[in-house]
Amino acid sequence: MGLSQVWAVFFDLDSILINMPRGSRKGMLEVIKLLQSKYHFKEEAEVICDKVQIKLSKECFHPSNTCITDLRTLHWVEAIQETKGGAANRKLTEGCYFLWKSTYLQHMTLADVKAMFTELQKDVCLLLLTNGERQTQKEIEACACLSYFDANVVDGEQKVEKPAPSIFYYSCDLLGVELGDCVMVGDTLETDIQEGLNAGLKATVWKDKNGMEPLKSSPMPHYIVSSVLELPALLQSVDYKVSVSA
Repeated sequence: MGLSQVWAVFFDLDSILINMPRGSRKGMLEVIKLLQSKYHFKEEAEVICDKVQIKLSKECFHPSNTCITDLRTLHWVEAIQETKGGAANRKLTEGCYFLWKSTYLQHMTLADVKAMFTELQKDVCLLLLTNGERQTQKEIEACACLSYFDANVVDGEQKVEKPAPSIFYYSCDLLGVELGDCVMVGDTLETDIQEGLNAGLKATVWKDKNGMEPLKSSPMPHYIVSSVLELPALLQSVDYKVSVSA
């Protein structure tokens, strides 16, 4: 495969899970049924779910500030308030979130991504970065992906959390590799990409969820992809491109 100069690839969990449209769509359809049958919403049900889907695509989660359950419940609160006005019913919003989540997890699949991991494992070490949230651990269990990684480093179990570069020092020591031989793949510029830049990794790869260029004020990744499935082809040329841009 010719990846002798890249010895390890670090993945943020969301970079491989967030692009699960089938499971999310199934979950939204179940919520629409709930809103229409139990709460007598009409066309507003679809509007609310569309708003939540947009909020999920733009989500920026910082585990030190909040938990993922509170954040995603807030998406439903805001979507209902924006659509219906007034105060949102807490029982209703939590019911929407947990119904969407349970359906999402039931339909989660990483078939194509797992095939990519199998190929990458022949040439590089793979490390998964997770935040330690209970919800995150459920997602890992649901997609059964840990066996494809040489290590799983959990934010919060270390003394500092992202975007501090020390989490990469620890990860490199764990794998026996150097910072300059590693690539970070993530979907959040302010943490995943910034931390890779702070640490001086060989390259950072941003998975763009929305088809938009980073703002000039944002951390600037070395590469932008729309899917992690683009990664093997990108890694073939990462050394050449990084050396040219250096």
